[in-house]
Amino acid sequence: MKPAAAGAPYYVPPEPKRLPSFLLAVGVHAVLLAFLYFGISWQSNTPVAVEAEVWDVKVETAAAQELPPEPAPEPPPQPEPLPTPRAVEPPPVEQPAPTPPDIALEREKQRKEELKKQQEQEKRELAEQKKREQEEARKKELAEQKKKEEAERKEKELAAKKEAEAKKKEQEQKLAEEKKKKAAAAKAEAAKLEKFRQEELKRIAGAMGAGGNAEKSSAPKADSGYVAAITAKIKSNTTYAGNLDVPGNPKAVFKVDQLPTGEIMSVRLAKSSGVPEFDRAVENGIRKASPLPKKKDGTVERNLEVNFSMKDLD
Repeated sequence: MKPAAAGAPYYVPPEPKRLPSFLLAVGVHAVLLAFLYFGISWQSNTPVAVEAEVWDVKVETAAAQELPPEPAPEPPPQPEPLPTPRAVEPPPVEQPAPTPPDIALEREKQRKEELKKQQEQEKRELAEQKKREQEEARKKELAEQKKKEEAERKEKELAAKKEAEAKKKEQEQKLAEEKKKKAAAAKAEAAKLEKFRQEELKRIAGAMGAGGNAEKSSAPKADSGYVAAITAKIKSNTTYAGNLDVPGNPKAVFKVDQLPTGEIMSVRLAKSSGVPEFDRAVENGIRKASPLPKKKDGTVERNLEVNFSMKDLD
């Protein structure tokens, strides 16, 4: 075996295998046993056969004498067993002591590897720290954006609520103003109508004289067609569900004031028929009949006395 070169790593020779030694020992024992077997078989002799003949007494003396038996053969000497061969151990190889330069190079190499591992570990830690910082920054940004959106949404909702309340308040004010205007207009119209009515009444009273009766002079007796038209329209608008076959044919009398256009200004019950349901039905029919028909010349009687009996509804 060649010695190791200077600076080369130490090489340990492999341990010899035990199988060849075991097979060699088995072969030696097998040869020894075969030698013993064949040696014993070769030296053993076949025993001598003995024969005897029976002779007469007379000739007994003449018989041959019996031979003594041959001694038994001695066993062959046993060979001594061969010693078992032992595995030969290889001689120890002397490892050359490392020289100082080799030790310094090995240490420098280990130091560089450790430094490289440390740098790689630091790089990994820096990359992980940077990744964590990026994740935290992203989460913070998302949280701020969500907070900002929530604030904007609440601000929009508050603005929409205020706007809705302002619109509602404005509409309520408009409605209140419209109601006031309508009420004022209605009041003014009522006052105007009442003034006009009073003026008309004064005018009619002045035309009839101080001792005249306005109601009688305004009764629609002069124009039967005018009276029939008013009666027919009032009848068509009157609905009475009670019994009409009442003894005495009750009659209700109403005072009606109307404008020159035929629109009814007021309806007053002058005389009850004695049946309140019938009185209310006729009054509702008179109001629904507004405006009342006019005369042929287009004029109207400003004050009417309407007489309505139950039989008139048949």
